[in-house]
Amino acid sequence: MRHQSTNILIIDDDPKVPWILSEGLGESYSITSARDGDEGLQMLSREKPDLVLLDIKMPGKSGIEVLEKIKQMDNGLDVIMLSGHGETQNIVKSIQKGASEFINKPFDVKEVEIHIQNVLEKKRLKRELQEARKELEKSHTHNFIGDSQGILDIRTIIEQIAESELTVLIRGESGTGKEIISRSIHNLSDRKSQPFIKVNCAAIPRDLLEAELFGYEKGAFTGAHKTKPGRFETANKGTMFLDEIGDMPLELQSKLLQVMEQREFVRVGGIQNIKVDVRIVCATNQDLEGLINKGEFRQDLFYRMNEVTINIPPLRGRREDIPLLVEHFVVKYNEHYKKEFPGLSTDGMRKLMEYEWPGNVRQLENLIKQIVVRNDESIIDNSLTSTATAESRAELPPMPLNDDGQRDYSLKKRVSQVIEQEEKTLIREVLNKTNWNRRKAAEILDISYRSLLYKIKDYAITN
Repeated sequence: MRHQSTNILIIDDDPKVPWILSEGLGESYSITSARDGDEGLQMLSREKPDLVLLDIKMPGKSGIEVLEKIKQMDNGLDVIMLSGHGETQNIVKSIQKGASEFINKPFDVKEVEIHIQNVLEKKRLKRELQEARKELEKSHTHNFIGDSQGILDIRTIIEQIAESELTVLIRGESGTGKEIISRSIHNLSDRKSQPFIKVNCAAIPRDLLEAELFGYEKGAFTGAHKTKPGRFETANKGTMFLDEIGDMPLELQSKLLQVMEQREFVRVGGIQNIKVDVRIVCATNQDLEGLINKGEFRQDLFYRMNEVTINIPPLRGRREDIPLLVEHFVVKYNEHYKKEFPGLSTDGMRKLMEYEWPGNVRQLENLIKQIVVRNDESIIDNSLTSTATAESRAELPPMPLNDDGQRDYSLKKRVSQVIEQEEKTLIREVLNKTNWNRRKAAEILDISYRSLLYKIKDYAITN
């Protein structure tokens, strides 16, 4: 089998060596050769080999010297040293300098091939391990749960832009996870070992926000007894997360724009420009375009801060993620509070799936935390009913009255039953058409695979 993608460079002053190896390995590998170290180093830049076979004793530059140059040029390139008998000291030295293996002369071609295969296999395993670690890092770094299309799209965007310097605007309702996404961007970037600083622009009084963000000089105002750096200085080399950016006072927005465009600012009461290297991520649940029309938000700042926009769907718009989120929170709080709550019943999960979640994921997490701590699923009814009553009372039409003048809730129940029956019939129909290929059925139904499995179990659908 020919490894056409594997190029081997042989550097040896003995012309017999590359000839023997080309005859024996030429059908399996692409082989080029050089007569001395200088020629070999020139070919290294031109040919970009995957592996080098390097003789230790050569006229001019020795193999050890060439090995050092190779490692300076490409530290990840594997080098197998070719050594004559009695060169133990040089062999040890070459291993210390980064050689992968060594082969004694005279050699057998089969022996050389085994060494080559060993080195290439180690390289392949190392590459796979690095990729696995990278994927594991991504899964831990993302730290938000869901396999709905909306969440998958967000993950893709984060991976595409994390290592860039683009300013990001995250938009979504309260409780959807804007801070989690901003931390994911930071943790997947080159800045992950540097500070991540969060400022909630709505939580700090207007007259203190400027000093909090940009710092102040001694004597700048009453109580400023010493110079204090602001959050932007603290975030230098890292990421600044400005939450609730829509609440930033108009008079501060021009100063923020200066930081975004020029990477510099002046402390309160100061005269010196302070340079910073900061990645800025903003978030809001407000209608910024509406604020611009009212003259309450700068249009130039808006365009500057949303070089990339990430829109987070509300939880009611990705209901298929609810079982995943519930499972995650149950495990999380069982471990945190040393509890053994077994998980929600089918009926409990159904209630969560049908609820509108005005507080989004934050509301769901708080509810699951209560359930786990108290080991009481009945909390669901009281919690969801009390939350929904005020919001739904003004929106829903009054229930019809029966002959006794009492509210008749059976209509709502029948409507729910009809919807469930329609969904059950549709799922069974798609499953039959796909010969019960559940992954394909989930794609056709536009729901996650796990959500489909849950519905099959919940509706007791059988083949």
